[in-house]
Amino acid sequence: MPDPSPQPSRQPSPLLALPGAVAGDGVDAPVAAHYGSFHAEQRRLVASEGFVDLSHRDVLRISGPDRLTWLHDLTTQFFRDLAPGRWTHALLLSPQGHVEHAFTGVDDGEAFTLHTEPGRGEALLAFLTRMVFWSKVELEDVTDELAVTWRAKPGVAVAVEDAEEAGVEPHRQGYDLVPREQLASYAAAAGPAAGLWAFEALRIERGEPRLGIDTDERTIPNEVGWVGPAVHLDKGCYRGQETVARVHTLGRPPRRLVMLHLDGTENRLPAAGSPLTVAGDERGKEIGFVGSSARHHELGPIALALVKRNVPIDATLVVDGMPAGQEVVVDPEVGLHVRPTLR
Repeated sequence: MPDPSPQPSRQPSPLLALPGAVAGDGVDAPVAAHYGSFHAEQRRLVASEGFVDLSHRDVLRISGPDRLTWLHDLTTQFFRDLAPGRWTHALLLSPQGHVEHAFTGVDDGEAFTLHTEPGRGEALLAFLTRMVFWSKVELEDVTDELAVTWRAKPGVAVAVEDAEEAGVEPHRQGYDLVPREQLASYAAAAGPAAGLWAFEALRIERGEPRLGIDTDERTIPNEVGWVGPAVHLDKGCYRGQETVARVHTLGRPPRRLVMLHLDGTENRLPAAGSPLTVAGDERGKEIGFVGSSARHHELGPIALALVKRNVPIDATLVVDGMPAGQEVVVDPEVGLHVRPTLR
């Protein structure tokens, strides 16, 4: 089952005052789920228009001359010589290779600033602090200073002068780090606003998992497609590397991430953590769980799920009484496609 979701610890976003804003639920309660029409908001994002308020995410800053080599040695990602302005994803694993932390960040030449799931910054900061030892790095929680947003495409909706006035860099795709007190001016420059429901539907369509919702305490990177985007295979040792390398080169992941196409006749979505079974199995044996779900403007109701590797990819699954078809995200035979060169 997914990790228990941390409770929202931030004040509601000031952008909840925008016309039509409806607050999210649970850990996503501090930001807008939608602004009146999540399908229209999805279509605008697909058309490279507008932005998404992700200001409930936790933000940390790592400064000091050793920051990149320290992160390189500690995480799954290749940080040495990371160019300023280049966003990257990284994981921190347990000694057994289970994913404990996931974050996205960017270096500006003086500090690396990262954001992670809401409510998880405190634990991440505590772990990183324990790992400093003799390295010349400094760590701080800057969530009260910086807010995270996401824009659909560089340079489409935000003019250079408007972006500079709002204190953000223009013409950059994806995430922005905005001074929190300037969120309102950013929204005026980057609008129209799209809610988290629209953002999540497109994320699920891309097959991108969310830590603690689409993963659990046993998840390894190979199961959810993080080898490549967040795990660099051509770098030195890091904690948990042996498991990742062994599954990648010799074995197959015990579970695999799939996208589910849910039966649209039911006017509901399954709760995160709902168990999955195979249709027609009289025993009702659980073969996985559902993580995040959403209503897509074209695909209808969709979800991400972790299922056992040996479940046939064409099997119809059942969650909360609803049948669901599978779309492969992680190939169940992925480990068989790689073979080491033996000398």
